[in-house]
Amino acid sequence: MALCSSSTSPELKCCCFDNLRGKNLSFNEPNQFLRIGDCCSNKGRVQVQASSQLSGHLEGSFMGRKRLQEPPSHRKLEFVRTLLIDNYDSYTYNIYQELSTINGVPPVVVRNDEWTWRDICRYLYEENAFDNIVISPGPGSPACPEDIGICLRVLLECWDVPILGVCLGHQALGYVHGADIVHAPEPVHGRLSEIEHNGDRLFHDIPSGQNSGFKVVRYHSLIIDADSLPKELIPIAWSNSADGFSYLGTLQSGEIPDAYQSQSRQKILLSDISTQIKNGSYRHSIYSNKMRREVLMGIMHSTRPHYGVQFHPESIATCYGSKILRNFREITEDYWKRLRSPFVKERNVHYTGAESLLLREITRTSRSVNNSDELGREALRPRQLSCDLGDRRFRIQHSRRFEIQRSSIGVKCLKLTWRKFDHLASTVGGARNIFCELFGNNKAENTFWLDSSSTEKGRARFSFMGSKGGSLWKQVTFRLSDQSDVKFTSGGHLLIEDAEGSIERAYLEEGFFDFLDKELLSFHHEKKDYEGLPFDFYGGYIGYIGYNLKVECGASSNHHKSRTPDACFFFADNVVVIDHLYDDVYILSLNEENTPMLTWLDDTEQKLIGLRASSTRQLEEQNLHAPTVSRNKSAFISEVSRGDYVNNVENCLKYIKDGESYELCLTTQLRKRIEEIDSLGLYLHLREKNPAPYAAWLSFSKEDLCICCSSPERFLRLDKNDLLEAKPIKGTIARGSTPEEDEQLKLQLQYSEKDQAENLMIVDLLRNDLGRVCEPGSVHVPNLMDVESYATVHTMVSTICGKKHSNVSAVNCVRAAFPGGSMTGAPKLRSMEILESIESCSRGIYSGSIGYFSYNRTFDLNIVIRTVVIHEGEASIGAGGAIVALSNPEDEYEEMILKSSAPAKAVMYFD
Repeated sequence: MALCSSSTSPELKCCCFDNLRGKNLSFNEPNQFLRIGDCCSNKGRVQVQASSQLSGHLEGSFMGRKRLQEPPSHRKLEFVRTLLIDNYDSYTYNIYQELSTINGVPPVVVRNDEWTWRDICRYLYEENAFDNIVISPGPGSPACPEDIGICLRVLLECWDVPILGVCLGHQALGYVHGADIVHAPEPVHGRLSEIEHNGDRLFHDIPSGQNSGFKVVRYHSLIIDADSLPKELIPIAWSNSADGFSYLGTLQSGEIPDAYQSQSRQKILLSDISTQIKNGSYRHSIYSNKMRREVLMGIMHSTRPHYGVQFHPESIATCYGSKILRNFREITEDYWKRLRSPFVKERNVHYTGAESLLLREITRTSRSVNNSDELGREALRPRQLSCDLGDRRFRIQHSRRFEIQRSSIGVKCLKLTWRKFDHLASTVGGARNIFCELFGNNKAENTFWLDSSSTEKGRARFSFMGSKGGSLWKQVTFRLSDQSDVKFTSGGHLLIEDAEGSIERAYLEEGFFDFLDKELLSFHHEKKDYEGLPFDFYGGYIGYIGYNLKVECGASSNHHKSRTPDACFFFADNVVVIDHLYDDVYILSLNEENTPMLTWLDDTEQKLIGLRASSTRQLEEQNLHAPTVSRNKSAFISEVSRGDYVNNVENCLKYIKDGESYELCLTTQLRKRIEEIDSLGLYLHLREKNPAPYAAWLSFSKEDLCICCSSPERFLRLDKNDLLEAKPIKGTIARGSTPEEDEQLKLQLQYSEKDQAENLMIVDLLRNDLGRVCEPGSVHVPNLMDVESYATVHTMVSTICGKKHSNVSAVNCVRAAFPGGSMTGAPKLRSMEILESIESCSRGIYSGSIGYFSYNRTFDLNIVIRTVVIHEGEASIGAGGAIVALSNPEDEYEEMILKSSAPAKAVMYFD
């Protein structure tokens, strides 16, 4: 990925814009912007010419100028309508969530290359559809057209509309008026800084300076060069470039030490600014003493209602972030109050409560999926939205792929029957004995076990197990087409085998998620069937989603083809469930309505009652009597050498320094050829030595595939109350050999600035992903940066929750967030593209998800880590870690080895 930079200057430049900055220029209609590559190539280049030569300007500026001459109005806006321009960032929907509650109506989100300039003018000036604009953060530089899209022209020509730029949007505001974009003194990602400001309205009622409590989260490697700031741009906030705090560090310390000796800056009122601008003394008084040692954190235009902040007000750890956005709403309201009253009435009259709901639907439709694209890429296009101002209504062409619709393949009416056995599990040897006695014959072929083998501290409560069985059972196997290196290719081949061995094959042009969505929507059921059950899986699909299915969620391509199927699921109609909290056992049977099948329930009940705990000892002798590791055994071989891995880390650090990513989750694969191996025994050994709350065993005999997973990480869960929960892990350290050393290592992880930065970045990313499918205002973080301890490691875990919107399907919730952000980095799309170019092989099942999709449209999925995949005579283990600006390449290699050690030792023990 090329960065637009000059070898002779630290300033980041793009030849397309050398003559633009600081000039009153306009743009021809650009071609489709490039997202990756040389921004100076002919394709996607933005041509410039004098605005007097541009035809079809739609008189936007004239309209605004005329309105500003009207007498002021005292009418207040009932709500504020925001156009939120997304620069392909992974934090945009955090802004969306905040603005939805602050503005009283959700913003409309469009990507920076979705609307043409004529579309912008139409909605802003002809239809008066928006009151202000917010330009999101994003990867890259404003000097590159593919990174910033339409935003530069919006900033240059929409001088009569309030605009707030965040991070990249802030840099774009400076760049378009002539400021230089340069590398920051150091990249700052996921770290906090104290902010000092001048009392501008954007910071109204917000404290300023050291120890004031105004700390913000920063995600940036580039900054506006304060020395190059033109006179029309006013600095309103700044931070010492040397200060940087971890989130927990700021909570624990009563005082934050002064980074350098300086007197506190007195606030400058807006009236004073205005006077100093006129007499020319303002720039000298601000810059001469301090600005050269500080990083510019906020700017405003002297005559336009345009503002920019370098930091992220939407981050979970930013103080007063909501207040800043609320202040921007008030700035917008006051700005439009200056216009004549009839115009303000015109802007309000078209939005009653019903229209607000429709606008919410419009916004959601902008997050629909088109072919392989991510929710949100097929943003609302002008031809899809029709504003009939005279009729006071919005009309919209909803995407068929976003709304919940019944499948055309036919509705299945399902009936669930179940039985409960109180306090039975421990009396028959526990979950392990139950699985092996009921499903362990014939090498446990075609079986599943979602295994909560680590249940302490309430991490997980239920285990689900079963095998090939009833009349509804089937196995679905999906492989992406061979054209995986073609952009936005998500079609693939589906194979379905039923219980009787009949096979159907089909090519899915729309991909696997689309198939799964239609399947779940085709099931009809009665809620009374599962009333009284304390869990959320009652039968349905159990299996895995491979990492390469990212091409169905917005990733541009797969450079490496997976050796294993890209998705493989059983439809489980007979299930045994263990409640580890109360020691209860449940057996469930799912059938088509009017065809109840009680045989399996009767047989399984008899088997459970006949089990004895003594079977456990016999099982141990059968499955765990394995030889110790032999010195002659071949070890795992990594896809890359130590030196190559370190070089890959260094390459990641270069991308981060150049602003292409905040965090990159670099991985590799370790492989070992194996002879005949007891795969189930291997899994039982792994779960004993490394128990985990989201562990899993899957056996697909037709694919010669077994998966032994000891994952401690939940990707995403949707319960029967439509509550979504994600539990990302970022930050890992080995356990100590003594209690004292163990506690010391735990504290070391807890207060590691690097690990906190990693975790915070992914928390904000998951808030964004949930924010795309959740009710406005419902996304929250009940637990931030908790440390959980497992058999071999301590990990840093956070919890993000939200209320799913009723118009969003279960599968689309997964599609909005897959792959899990803890395995990609942020911004997600750009980070995946970078990683695809660095990593030497497909991740396969690793980094994907294992779990269930219940027929009643709940789901629970893990992140596939700490996992052994046994396929066609080879054992493979994926491992890696998050690379951030604070990363040390050698330490990252050691962390990768640490994470692979537990599953690798288990294989060596059994091979």
